[in-house]
Amino acid sequence: MILDASKCIHCGKCTKSCIFLRKYDIDIGNTGRLEELAYHCFLCGKCSRVCPIKIDGREIILDIRKKRVKKNRGKIDEKGYKLLIKEKEKYLFQNYRHIQKGSVLFPGCNFPSSYPKTTQLVYKMLNEKQETGIVFDCCGKPIEEIGKSREAERIIQKINFHFLEAEVTEAIMVCPNCYYFLRNKLEVKVVSIYEKLRELGIGKKLEEEEIHIFQPCPDRAAGEWLQHMAAFLPKKVDLLEDVQCCGMGGCAGVREPELAKGLPQSIKEKKYKDIYTYCGTCGGNLTRTGGSNVHHILAEITGSKEEADIKKSLLNRAKTKFK
Repeated sequence: MILDASKCIHCGKCTKSCIFLRKYDIDIGNTGRLEELAYHCFLCGKCSRVCPIKIDGREIILDIRKKRVKKNRGKIDEKGYKLLIKEKEKYLFQNYRHIQKGSVLFPGCNFPSSYPKTTQLVYKMLNEKQETGIVFDCCGKPIEEIGKSREAERIIQKINFHFLEAEVTEAIMVCPNCYYFLRNKLEVKVVSIYEKLRELGIGKKLEEEEIHIFQPCPDRAAGEWLQHMAAFLPKKVDLLEDVQCCGMGGCAGVREPELAKGLPQSIKEKKYKDIYTYCGTCGGNLTRTGGSNVHHILAEITGSKEEADIKKSLLNRAKTKFK
């Protein structure tokens, strides 16, 4: 991928594909405007996927954010991120009491907040097959994405310290965001929950003949998690590729609340009876928008059938501190 926006040929494909770029009538080559609007981008990577010369727009905008924070001596010069920083920079609800040698389940922060019962069920099912620890922490991606890269590095160093001290050899990720963010940064093996369930013979195949899947942004390019869970899916899978993002990406909803609300609308308008996803954040936000029954694939194949608990998400997240 190319990280030089000056190489842009201004073909307009990224603008046509991105609701943010289209709103401001710019493309990924308009670096001056992008520096002003860096926090308005959802960092979904759609511009990178459609670019004919492979410019990585997501990384370019993320780099702009990092440079702005560095120039401002580690502080964000945009309003609206105080609560996120307070919670995520030194994660308020972290819990390492049940870490142990060998395999550790790492649910992330958003999945346990929306699917607390499934989190506990998965932990129980893993332990019945092989002894497994559990750690509640934020991976650092939200802090990285608002440009605070040094703080994100400290978070990763902390996780690595705890894992190495406890002689963890394998971190099982429930969240695709955590998986893609941490897999090349941790000094232990990182696997997806679906790889692990398949390895241990846990979980049942979905009975439907065809399902509609909303892919989380980090898995849209490589589709690794779709491959990991293939054994649990029916032969007919419809990927909802026309929807750019669930609306929670890049912390852009702070700057673009109307766009964030509008992003999932095309799903609602098509009136699907059921939608499946494998991201806790997507599951929670799509449930808020209504219009379809939203199912998390992990909740379905483990038999919990839990729906996203959007009313008590913060309370659920807080409870992980005392598990």
